[in-house]
Amino acid sequence: MIQTDWIWGLVGGLMIGTAAAIYLLGNGRIMGASGIIGGLVDRSGLNTWAERIVFLAALVVVPALMLPLYNVEVSTNITTNLGLVVAGGLLVGIGTRLANGCTSGHGVCGISRFSLRGMVATVFYLLAGGITMVLFRHVLGVI
Repeated sequence: MIQTDWIWGLVGGLMIGTAAAIYLLGNGRIMGASGIIGGLVDRSGLNTWAERIVFLAALVVVPALMLPLYNVEVSTNITTNLGLVVAGGLLVGIGTRLANGCTSGHGVCGISRFSLRGMVATVFYLLAGGITMVLFRHVLGVI
């Protein structure tokens, strides 16, 4: 049997890239998930609240619609330690606010626009993720 995981990664990447292009062409703004969520949380984006809610709903609905096409069991390999999941989510949220963006804003949209800030931020995201995995999985053994 042919390994097909890379095909689904390619399809997902194409979908994210297409969504980013449509978002940029449609309203002239960068598709950064943390900025979209952050604008709702800190109330700075209330003038575009409907657009932000639709975007967030699509983040949940579109993958659910893809499930029938992906006819194998999906394994997330997430830890069962709920405290660790919550702490990780909070740290990611804090980090994206400190970096003024997330991997969708800096990585997908920033790199595609040849933004030096986006490229540097993406390198640091990847380094931080790698160091975190080594520390938490191999040193501390919690994931």
